[in-house]
Amino acid sequence: MTQTTFSREDQYAAESDATSEHVAESDATSEPSVERSCPECSGSVLRDEERGEAACRDCGLVLDEDAIDRGPEWRSFDGEDRDGKSRVGAPTTELMHDRGLSTNIGWRDEDAYGERLSSRKRNRMRRLRTWDERFRAKDARERNLKQALGEISRMASALDLAEPVRETAGVVYRRAVEEDLLPGRSIEGMATAALYAAARQHGAPRRVTEFGDVSRVEQTRVDRAYRYLSRELGLAIEPEDPANYLPQFASSLDVSDEAERLARDLLRVAKDHNRHSGKSPAGLAAAAIYAGSKLTNQGVTQGDVSDVSDVSRVTIRDRYQELLDVYAERDG
Repeated sequence: MTQTTFSREDQYAAESDATSEHVAESDATSEPSVERSCPECSGSVLRDEERGEAACRDCGLVLDEDAIDRGPEWRSFDGEDRDGKSRVGAPTTELMHDRGLSTNIGWRDEDAYGERLSSRKRNRMRRLRTWDERFRAKDARERNLKQALGEISRMASALDLAEPVRETAGVVYRRAVEEDLLPGRSIEGMATAALYAAARQHGAPRRVTEFGDVSRVEQTRVDRAYRYLSRELGLAIEPEDPANYLPQFASSLDVSDEAERLARDLLRVAKDHNRHSGKSPAGLAAAAIYAGSKLTNQGVTQGDVSDVSDVSRVTIRDRYQELLDVYAERDG
């Protein structure tokens, strides 16, 4: 079986050529293109693309009018603009090993009219699907990508991460494969690390333990893979801001806006005095939301905050006292 894959670059080039030709002809209305001869006087026929007409230069006979413009109705000036406007084929994605440019045989055993296929044709389609699946991942590298990107999609769905985070995770994992960082390491562990790195780059307030809970490997292997990936790829990842966790914790605990505002103020003072350095952002956020709810008489206990934030009560208690101390120093 031979599989034909059309390149998106070829599609873009065809659209770009059509757009360029259309724009050039529209702009150069004073020099319309010369076509066939006039049937009345054998004069030259000129086509006016702006008006959609074809007329004889000598006698003025109109041969065509209301011509159909078969080029795209949009213009693009850069690659990103072109990607957003193009409607040729399915959009590419980093979450598929072939970026979604290969064929895919549907699983339904029906023909174009919705009629069920015969037993002989169903067996034939089953064999075609098997060979199509094999051709889509033709070597070990593509099989590796296919498995890892499937894991990334599964974990991202379980964590309800946004689509840009998933795409970035696919790009990070591809870079790891291209730079030969996979030998000797778990595919699942590196896929989890790539997804966590992508979430950090996008500022998504997720703890690394959440990724370990949905991963198929142990938490220590995820931590080790993330440190290795970040170091080898030189990922520019900013330190986490504890304030990013506050909306998530406040919503889960159903505390008031006043409590969340006070918690944010406590974290701001702690950051101004550099008391957040070396401490877990989630732990600081949990302690701040506990302090804010306690100071506004919300009736939230340390156990409630611990269940929501996955931070131990001891950590919440210690960070709570530190936040109050630095806040009192500022007032003093």
